[in-house]
Amino acid sequence: MTKTTYSGLAGRVVLITGGASGIGAAFVRAFAAQGARVAFLDIDADAGETLAREVAGSFDAAPLFVRCDLLDIDALRAAMAMVHGALGDAAVLVNNAANDQRQVLSEVTPAEFDWMIGVNLKHVFFAAQAVVPQMQARGGGSIINMSSIAWMRGAPALPAYAAAKAAIVGFTNSLARLVGPDRIRVNAIAPGMVITERQRRLWYPDEQAIAELRTRQAVPDAVTPDDIANMALFLASDESRRITRQCIQVDAGLG
Repeated sequence: MTKTTYSGLAGRVVLITGGASGIGAAFVRAFAAQGARVAFLDIDADAGETLAREVAGSFDAAPLFVRCDLLDIDALRAAMAMVHGALGDAAVLVNNAANDQRQVLSEVTPAEFDWMIGVNLKHVFFAAQAVVPQMQARGGGSIINMSSIAWMRGAPALPAYAAAKAAIVGFTNSLARLVGPDRIRVNAIAPGMVITERQRRLWYPDEQAIAELRTRQAVPDAVTPDDIANMALFLASDESRRITRQCIQVDAGLG
């Protein structure tokens, strides 16, 4: 398949949270392939450094990896300030980091709930808060928040995760209205069933179960991290300059 080139992304600063593995790593590779100046944050130093070396060996510009615990908002702000100092004003923020830990409703403690909201929602808000002034200074930008179809379908094993991912859409809508006059666009992507290495290891070890789930899709083919990255490239590009306040499902029509 021929890859679409978005020439306007070349040289632009793109910041990705949770970029060391899975869909996040696909974002890092995709934006680097467009010639963007990519920085990504992740708590997993080994995976982040390995990906940075891999991408540096494949494309002209090496991505900047910064280890960061996104549950620590002061650390998040410091990491984003470090990226700003190294690369300049961000044109694109991809709020990707998340954790889809399964839970039994009756067993969820307040501490576990707070952790789920922290890892899936809180950092999204504060990363956007930190990046908006940079985008205002450069005359515009694109914020892409990762939601999920889990809240739309009512996934029973994901009550806190679904709550956070629904809240992300509400935040996306509100922020888009607030910063639209500054030509900052804010959109969300809701992936369907994307079987990353982590997903296969923790939740979907059975190929038959995966195949059965895909029968619920309108299009039977697997939704891959690259499919999600392709949507992010479009939403980050000038070609989508009139698209904001949207939540776009990339789920092959999963019902």
